[in-house]
Amino acid sequence: MSDPKSTRPDKDVPEVKPAPALGIDALKELALNLHWSWNHMADKLWEALDSYLWEATQNPWVILQTVSHDRVKTLLATVDFQDLLSALLQHKRKFFSADAWFQKTHPGAALSTIAYFSMEFMLTEALPIYSGGLGNVAGDQMKAASDLGVPVVGVGLLWGQGYFRQDFDSEGNQRALYPVNDPGQLPIQPVRRPNGEWLRIQVHLTGARIWLRCWEVLVGRTRLYLLDANDFANTAAHRGITSELYGGDAEMRLKQEIVLGIGGWRLLREIGLNPEVCHLNEGHAAFAVLERARYYMADHHVSFELALTITRAGNMFTTHTAVPAGFDRFAPDLCRKHLEHYAKDELAIPMESLLALGRQNPEDDSEPLNMAYLALRGSGQVNGVSKLHGEVSRQIFQPLFPRWPQIEVPIGSVTNGIHVPTWDSAEADALWTKVCGAGRWRGDRPLADDVRCLTDNELWQMRTEARRAMLKQVRDRYARQLSAEGGSHLNVADIFREETLTVGFARRFATYKRPDLLLHDPERLIRLLTDARHPVQLVLAGKAHPEDEPGQALIKQWNDFIKRPEVRGHVVFLSDYDMQMAQELVQGMDLWINTPRRPWEACGTSGMKVLANGGLNISELDGWWAEAYTPKVGWAIGDGKEHGEDAAWDAQEVESLYVLLEQQVVPEFYTRDGQVMPSKWLERVRESMATLTPEFSASRAIRQYTNDRYLPAAAGYRDRAANDGKLGIEVMQWQQGLTRGWDTLRFGKVEVETKDGQHRFQIEVIAGLLHPDQFTVEVYAGPIAETGTTPEILFPSKSSTAMSGNELYSMCCPAKRPATDYTARVVPMRSGASVPLEAGQILWQR
Repeated sequence: MSDPKSTRPDKDVPEVKPAPALGIDALKELALNLHWSWNHMADKLWEALDSYLWEATQNPWVILQTVSHDRVKTLLATVDFQDLLSALLQHKRKFFSADAWFQKTHPGAALSTIAYFSMEFMLTEALPIYSGGLGNVAGDQMKAASDLGVPVVGVGLLWGQGYFRQDFDSEGNQRALYPVNDPGQLPIQPVRRPNGEWLRIQVHLTGARIWLRCWEVLVGRTRLYLLDANDFANTAAHRGITSELYGGDAEMRLKQEIVLGIGGWRLLREIGLNPEVCHLNEGHAAFAVLERARYYMADHHVSFELALTITRAGNMFTTHTAVPAGFDRFAPDLCRKHLEHYAKDELAIPMESLLALGRQNPEDDSEPLNMAYLALRGSGQVNGVSKLHGEVSRQIFQPLFPRWPQIEVPIGSVTNGIHVPTWDSAEADALWTKVCGAGRWRGDRPLADDVRCLTDNELWQMRTEARRAMLKQVRDRYARQLSAEGGSHLNVADIFREETLTVGFARRFATYKRPDLLLHDPERLIRLLTDARHPVQLVLAGKAHPEDEPGQALIKQWNDFIKRPEVRGHVVFLSDYDMQMAQELVQGMDLWINTPRRPWEACGTSGMKVLANGGLNISELDGWWAEAYTPKVGWAIGDGKEHGEDAAWDAQEVESLYVLLEQQVVPEFYTRDGQVMPSKWLERVRESMATLTPEFSASRAIRQYTNDRYLPAAAGYRDRAANDGKLGIEVMQWQQGLTRGWDTLRFGKVEVETKDGQHRFQIEVIAGLLHPDQFTVEVYAGPIAETGTTPEILFPSKSSTAMSGNELYSMCCPAKRPATDYTARVVPMRSGASVPLEAGQILWQR
């Protein structure tokens, strides 16, 4: 044995040199990857550097830009800090380099890049470039893609002021504030060329070329690229293009969407990416499909028509809009002002051809360019964001497919989900980890049975701790808010009780969301809130767009109600609803209320966020709740039908909401049956967590997008581009042939005979200028509303060609329905093409 006091290394033990101490670069590596926003292993690190700044900003990059070098050096010299930093860095590098779900499930998949375009991304409050729901979906899907190893690359805009910030004046009116986002304080870095030059993209607007600075955001394994027009080489007018999210007039919005779509695809190509799939998160980025086609034209020396035919197979469009008025439309003259040069000089097509892609009637010169129509016509797949929204979208886009049944309008659905690690509380996260493991959201293992093993005691302890933590944050926020509004004699310590049923309503304040529904009977609401035995406390938050006066009036209405003496202490309206506040609220709420006017809520994700935290929902049967609701997991209002803006129906739903709260929800929370815990309430919590949380997670949504959308889109694009675009050329020629010859197609004699329980069809088709290989004959029977059946589509076989050259088709089917229910029709048909998305012709038997 060697002498322990000796400094000479033992001859039998190899000398191990200590690892070199990590420095500021290691801290920067951690701070510049937003993985810290959903993985809190590094929180102690940032808190040690500056606890106040960490609590106030939750932004490690701000801390590193603010604290002194001496403070950093001092901590780096301590063993504990070094050990924590080293462990975090090793964990990060190992985790990001390991195979994830995508690599394990789809090894060798020919899918290298999915370009995900969105006008906004909600990733963290440290990067405030979002407004609400659209950005929420984009940010959560980026994080889930990172967890699952799906090769998504985001493309967006770096908003100089972001969306407005909110406070209230002494009268309770909303005020809009516009603080500046200082890029130096945001966790982003300039994109630089190999020679160190800052990558700047050029686009052409109104006779001038503008420069767009490029920034990179690391989001776990994935990357988000942002474009910024605030370059000193631009004019003042052009520098403001990326200043304010959803601000400015129609011309400013058009410029922003040109920058996002055209500039965004150029950015990708400049950094060496040529994505197989382009995913448009709403129609704002629809110009990307044109720019992608332009690059294909240049790369392969083909026409725009062929380039679009080939590339559209790899494009997909997700619509989030539930009403036609929600789509961006731009007047023809405005489009010509900013895009005519692009059409003529870069796409080599007439401006009218570009406009036609975004019009319902391509021949109507006065019709504006509809960005949703352009996105649809440039994509090979289209989807809504919930099952109900898919139905609504088929109705909205029906005019683009005249004479096609609404149910066959080619729009599917992928229901949104939330990134659970971003939205669950520390208490809930610990419980999920205990029963389901640390990697539960990084794969596809079923979780429901594990969650059902949780005891009432475990669930109630988690709920109690999360509610207590949230209420402390609410009190702190409200104290600061009252002070900023001019002071108040209300003692915030008297606000709310930790054992009281706590209800949340927080979202964008717009009239269709009916945030005033509970106020239809204020005296009844007061009785509900102040019941001595079973009290309720209510937390509200939300913004109305600065130009939405009715929405702002709804905020004022609530603030006036809160001033009533009997209400004070039972209701608060928190100002400046943002991502950080949303995280705090959803983690502690017992009940989440949502009251949109069906079917105007495309999906709605706020209610999903309470699921993982053991919160319950009471909601209109709209959006995601229309497919999620069962009596075991929460409560529903409405009858699952549309009633428009009917005041009488609103009153009926108000009554239904109050009855549910008074007779079911509140009593169930306070019914303890001699126990400390409400067992029936916790049964709902358990079932809600078990069945709904996995189903309405971004992990499920991204896996569904990957399996059902991304991989088929990549394969479709590769197939059309292969062999010098052979399939693409054939599809284009097929479309051209249909355009020339469809009007010459007609039916001859159609006979139906019913005999021996069978319908026998004999159908004659006069092909005209078309070849029988260009179309197919079908027999169609519409859905039966009473039974909820889907359409019946039968496929006769070509039996012969008549002496006249006409084609004869025949078939038999069971006579389960009257023969008069069936109609013959002819539709385009070609392997590898999407009908009616790419060929909307249809001929019905008269």
